[in-house]
Amino acid sequence: MELVIIKYNAGNIQSVLYALERIGVTAVVTDNHDRIQAADKVIFPGVGEASSAMKYLQERGLHDVIRHLQQPVLGICLGMQLMCAYSEENDTYCLSIFDEKVKKFTPEEDKADVFKVPQIGWNDIYDVKSPLFNNVRNNSYCYFVHSYYASLGEHTIATTNYVQPYSSALHKNNFYGVQFHPEKSADVGETILKNFISL
Repeated sequence: MELVIIKYNAGNIQSVLYALERIGVTAVVTDNHDRIQAADKVIFPGVGEASSAMKYLQERGLHDVIRHLQQPVLGICLGMQLMCAYSEENDTYCLSIFDEKVKKFTPEEDKADVFKVPQIGWNDIYDVKSPLFNNVRNNSYCYFVHSYYASLGEHTIATTNYVQPYSSALHKNNFYGVQFHPEKSADVGETILKNFISL
């Protein structure tokens, strides 16, 4: 089995590689179209800003490659947001794999002390429904770092509440996305990565 991590200008690739190593999986980091298309599984990671990431993908033709992949694909954090239709972050049209829109957390003034933006730290995921979450209990805790969130919609397979409920995971056809960082989410994250690899 070949697992490919898409190489682009959005970091966290190293921590994903380490997490995969911990579960005994080797991955190839590449932006080569043929290699990505031929892989058995693809991880689309991301930490960064939506518009510059989309511009980078478009300049290298990677946006079309990702959209047309047939094998299981896992978007992580910004990777998941870029798989949505649109992001409020610098008014960015994204890959439109999922219909959900990405919005900025805007806590009410009297809640600004409670809900810091970005959300950084552990929060629970609930209403989980997908083979991606086999052996993951409802209300398990995962590690989040983000200022923008994907709204709830028909592709939501896990929900988290911060300011309001939002999609902490999405699924459509062969595409999966998680807003949290499985590579930083201890045993729960390892289970999710193992589940993705065995899809």
